[in-house]
Amino acid sequence: MYFLSGWPKRLLCPLGSPADAPFHIQSDPQRAFFAVLAPARLSIWYSRPSVLIVTHKEPTKSSMQFGSYKQAEWRPDSTMIAVSTTNGYMLFFHITSTRGDKYLYEPVYPKGSPQVKGTPHFKDEQRAPSLHLEMRKILDLQAPIMSLQSVLEDLLVATSDGLLHLIHWEGMTNGRKAINLCTVPFSVDLQSSRGSFLGFADVHIRDMEYCATLDGFAVVFNDGRVGFITPVSSRFTAEQLHGVWPQDVVDGTCVAVNNKYRLMAFGCVSGSVQVYTIDNTTGAMLLSHKLELTAKQYPDIWNKTGAVKLMKWSPDNSVVIVTWEYGGLSLWSVFGAQLICTLGGDFAYRSDGIKKDPLKINSMSWGAEGYHLWVISGFGSQNTEIESNLKSIVKQPGILLFQFIKSVLTVNPCMSNQEQVLLQGEDRLYLNCGEASQAQNPRSSSAHSENKPSREKSPFANEGLESQGLSTLLGHRHWHVVQISSIYLENNWPIRFSAIDKLGQNIAVVGKFGFAHYSLLTKKWKLFGNITQEQNMIVTGGLAWWNDFIVLACYNINDRQEELRVYLRTSNLDNAFAHITKAQAETLLLSVFRDMVIVFRADCSICLYSIERKSDGPNTTATIQVLQEVSMSRYIPHPFLVVSVTLTSVSTENGITLKMPQQARDAESIMLNLAGQLIMMQRDRSGPQIREKNCNPNQRKPLPFCPPVVLAQSVENVWTTCRANKQKRHLLEALWLSCGGAGMKVWLPLFPRDHRKPHSFLSQRIMLPFHINIYPLAVLFEDALVLGAVNDTLLYDSLYTRNSGREQLEVLFPFCVVERTSQIYLHHILRQLLVRNLGEQALLLAQSCAALPYFPHVLELMLHEVLEEEATSREPIPDPLLPTVAKFITEFPLFLQTVVHCARKTEYALWNYLFAAVGNPKDLFEECLMAQDLDTAASYLIILQNMEVPAVSRQHATLLFSTALEQGKWDLCRHMIRFLKAIGSGESETPPPTPTTQEPSSSGGFEFFRNRSISLSQSAENVPASKFSLQKTLSMPSGPSGKRWSRDSDCAENMYIDMMLWRHARRLLEEVRLKDLGCFAAQLGFELISWLCKERTRAARVDNFVLALKRLHKDFLWPLPIIPASSISSPFKNGKYRTGEQLLKSQSANPFLNLEMDTGVSNVQRSQSWLGNIGPTHHEIDSASSHGPQMQDAFLSPLFNKGDECSIGSATDLTESSSMVDGDWTVVDENFSTLSLTQSELEHISMELASKGPHKSQVQLRYLLHIFMEAGCLDWCIVIGLILRESSVINQILVIIQSTEVDGEMLQNIKTGLHAVDRWASTDCPGYKPFLNIIKPQLQKLSEITEEQVEPEAFQPVTVGKTPEQTSPRAEDSRGSLGHGSIPQGDSGGSSTSSQREEDTAREEEEESFQDGTYDCSVS
Repeated sequence: MYFLSGWPKRLLCPLGSPADAPFHIQSDPQRAFFAVLAPARLSIWYSRPSVLIVTHKEPTKSSMQFGSYKQAEWRPDSTMIAVSTTNGYMLFFHITSTRGDKYLYEPVYPKGSPQVKGTPHFKDEQRAPSLHLEMRKILDLQAPIMSLQSVLEDLLVATSDGLLHLIHWEGMTNGRKAINLCTVPFSVDLQSSRGSFLGFADVHIRDMEYCATLDGFAVVFNDGRVGFITPVSSRFTAEQLHGVWPQDVVDGTCVAVNNKYRLMAFGCVSGSVQVYTIDNTTGAMLLSHKLELTAKQYPDIWNKTGAVKLMKWSPDNSVVIVTWEYGGLSLWSVFGAQLICTLGGDFAYRSDGIKKDPLKINSMSWGAEGYHLWVISGFGSQNTEIESNLKSIVKQPGILLFQFIKSVLTVNPCMSNQEQVLLQGEDRLYLNCGEASQAQNPRSSSAHSENKPSREKSPFANEGLESQGLSTLLGHRHWHVVQISSIYLENNWPIRFSAIDKLGQNIAVVGKFGFAHYSLLTKKWKLFGNITQEQNMIVTGGLAWWNDFIVLACYNINDRQEELRVYLRTSNLDNAFAHITKAQAETLLLSVFRDMVIVFRADCSICLYSIERKSDGPNTTATIQVLQEVSMSRYIPHPFLVVSVTLTSVSTENGITLKMPQQARDAESIMLNLAGQLIMMQRDRSGPQIREKNCNPNQRKPLPFCPPVVLAQSVENVWTTCRANKQKRHLLEALWLSCGGAGMKVWLPLFPRDHRKPHSFLSQRIMLPFHINIYPLAVLFEDALVLGAVNDTLLYDSLYTRNSGREQLEVLFPFCVVERTSQIYLHHILRQLLVRNLGEQALLLAQSCAALPYFPHVLELMLHEVLEEEATSREPIPDPLLPTVAKFITEFPLFLQTVVHCARKTEYALWNYLFAAVGNPKDLFEECLMAQDLDTAASYLIILQNMEVPAVSRQHATLLFSTALEQGKWDLCRHMIRFLKAIGSGESETPPPTPTTQEPSSSGGFEFFRNRSISLSQSAENVPASKFSLQKTLSMPSGPSGKRWSRDSDCAENMYIDMMLWRHARRLLEEVRLKDLGCFAAQLGFELISWLCKERTRAARVDNFVLALKRLHKDFLWPLPIIPASSISSPFKNGKYRTGEQLLKSQSANPFLNLEMDTGVSNVQRSQSWLGNIGPTHHEIDSASSHGPQMQDAFLSPLFNKGDECSIGSATDLTESSSMVDGDWTVVDENFSTLSLTQSELEHISMELASKGPHKSQVQLRYLLHIFMEAGCLDWCIVIGLILRESSVINQILVIIQSTEVDGEMLQNIKTGLHAVDRWASTDCPGYKPFLNIIKPQLQKLSEITEEQVEPEAFQPVTVGKTPEQTSPRAEDSRGSLGHGSIPQGDSGGSSTSSQREEDTAREEEEESFQDGTYDCSVS
């Protein structure tokens, strides 16, 4: 409602002695002037500009006689001030204007500025008038005066001798004698036969306030009792007065009355405020609610505030401000929602944590429209400190001005059918929808306006998924701030009303006279061209937008006539373009519903108008016609009590039972907020319904309204919408109420399922209350969100040193800002429905909202709140709700996630209670596995680990691990490895969510080194092997201590994990899934080479060469070769240009060897740019990759791309890759381009290129070739050589077979395999024949070797392409395929420290090659 803004301002009073410090402030009824009292001084201040106008100083002699000034009261027309003094005198001052039309202060404008051209005879608001104060009358009441109150033309004065004096403003007692309170009867209510009297002699009134709408006084007596005195008849004499009092208040201190809501707030010694209302039937005082600080919010101060000192209701009666003896300010809405309290947070503590003295308030008064609060403060104990600098700022008595911004709903409640939050400040507006892009939102357009067919046909018009841009949904600080036109403000300050249109694109504001409007799209204000027209109208009942028109009710000063006007936004602002309708009485409230305007007038009648767009010629206007008038004077005691009036489509019948279904969303009822009571009047459909299909709806006689029904009490705001949406009927046809401290209520329609006939005994609507943590300002109906605003504070006191600025306002107060907030309410409603056994309705409602982005969060919140309440309850719960909620959540696919997320956010002690309701976590875990939801299963694993013995969690972890391996969920696999290790080593911690970094020496064998940066200036020959392990980043969360892992590396747990990894690798090989095997090894840091060495004769054998070939073609998207149309012998066949081919291959495999050549660089860059197009790369690139030219990354990135199985299209689409390779061919050999190629040769080259697969697959295949070569799996090398169709590979294998002893069984296998391939090529794939012919001599040689093969010895492969010094130690140390986890014998060479296992070395080489492609596969 109201929010503090910025820092308070300080107004300095003229210097005087400390005895002249002001202590009381009182504003006049119009809040333009403020009377400020000091002990012997009366000053008048003006509000804008805030300046002192005139001061009356009492001479010392008369001051001795009267005593010091005490209180002041203004005459209703602001021409007199009555001042009471301590010795019982009343002084009457006349205020007269001096010096004709002269002003005390005037604005000075530079020549030529537009303001100078303004018409001279209009009073400029920026000028402070010059006034004269004169004491006219002195009245001696002979007893100290306790309280003054202006009542119409009289002044009521209470004195300490128990008398009430009624004094005429001219200073005469009118001959009426004073009323003695002892003669006024008091009772509990007005129906009691006789009242008791006050009984003791010394009772007097301590504080009182007149309530016009209740016609009586709220009073506080000196003994703490409170009451309400009302004249029984119009005569104001002792016999005609009667008092009522509540029995339970005995410690009252002060009172404040709210006329609009008929509330009396009594401050108490305890620090709480009790708010009473009068029962209409009995006249008794009923407690409405209490305003008190709670121990939960203010634990250190809630019961130490002291008595309530002062209370003041705001000018629009929507908030009350309360201050205590201890100090501090608090702001509450009408029905008790706390908005601000300065006793906590940054108001009470400095940034270094030291407690500040609270602001002590001696007197306060609201400024015009509630934008300012004028406060006279006594700054706690600070004023008593004696300092050398007596003229320091705080020593001067001053007035503080607190600045507020407020919600539009406080003054213009017709805005409640909008879904925007609009706040108005004194010179600016804050909106939450200023983004023009959002403004085109289809959901905001009225589904009923025929005038905008284009918007109505929006593709989203009837979908339930429309959502208002995230910035609207999620609260953040940033508002769209619109500065109000200064030209308009200058003559028309303060702003009284504002309104925004449905689309959030246009705003209109109303000041003292006229109005102005602003477009957020053009960023321009539009004012009246003729200032006389502007100054001739006073808007009385607010204003509203209807499509492009502004509808307002105003008073025409010249014609003295009440009018209803409609202005078109796009035309000039002029009465010539307005449609004007005369009205009978003053309009107090106005609202628009679809194409109807509803108006509430001062004679307590409601009038409905139809509004229609008319285009006659060039001018577009809207015409207004009266449809219906309804008199409400029987039900409304006073027109000022009506807070809001709206037309809604809400009715107790919900659409289905209406006789005419098309009327379901018509104007069904009038909602009237009468002093907090929500009254509904429905259309009376009991009479005969005449169906007139063909006549104009405007000519059809409207149905009459039924007598009113009270729907709810304590209502501050009402929200409803006229939009319809079949999917979300519950939310759109509901009525939302804000009830202050009691939270919110929703009047929800209940629909029978599948349009069955509703049960006659079931209500068709239900009122559900729910609590909310923010103050609601708007409801987003489809999004199930409440929007609000909240005050936030920023401390700036650290900018000042202790001494220099300790008294600065910036130090004493934090800077206040207003933040946007929003809150989900769906879970409250679902829960309320479940409590009332309306599960079917809850399900319908939830299903309609299941598409909302935060729906999972809604279910989680509901489960969490019910669990917390029931599991922590001290008494047993007879009818627990948790099982019902659990059953409800199972209806949704998110059930498993909801439960586990809720459990992980709840303390362990409540888990048993939770799982007793939702089911055994083991069963839920298995459900997750069946549903393939592995991430949720992993969360359940953590719960199982805490609730079950380690054996159970290990069993489930194993299950999950193998499923994750199967599905290639590598992140999860890494977590599972660590988890299994943790269980094994007796740990029970959960995996950390963020990757950690460790030195390579402490690696546990399963980490995957993502990036490494190696200086590219050295060629590979010079790089010592240890350089390869520079800066390795682990992407797998590592355990708590690396040393520990290497110590435990031979424990059973590691063995167990290794067994699982081996089993998986074996399966992949048996199923010929080489691509998956490569990813698996790279992602999990699996030591592929050493494992292949062991499995060379078992799993790593190729049993069916033909099947393997086909499978690799498919997996790597590698096209099968085709025979070229011209079978001319190609220059490539006899190896004439082998150098080019060789170089290209060696480059893509090992960019380190040719780093000095620009060809190498260009090749790498090309591959990088090509890879950029391959598809999304899901891997996270560590920061290490960002510095240094990471050329080698280009070959790597595809390999650990999670999506790499699907990220490549089909080989035929990849023209880019072929042109790429083409480019490489031309670059590779400088002399190549100079050769003259015949047509047939070019044809052949293009054939060759067409038969190559994607570049990425090529890199992967070469890498696998290298791995198998290292491990000695020559049969796989042959298969890959065949796919790549490179005879050099076959040659290389022959060289290895010749130079080392190879297992005869393997040779035999290779031989038979190749024969099978040959047979297959002859029958099914002739494209392979040319290549098989090329390598025929090698095959011959192979057959010979096979026949002369003797018993082979251990196989020792050599590293190729390395210098001898480097080769020997690495070969020696990494090829001895020792048992897993054995200690390496001797020095491990330059590649690793001696503490590392032999496996590390092998793995490291394997890793490097997978990442960097650093091995040459050619034979030297």
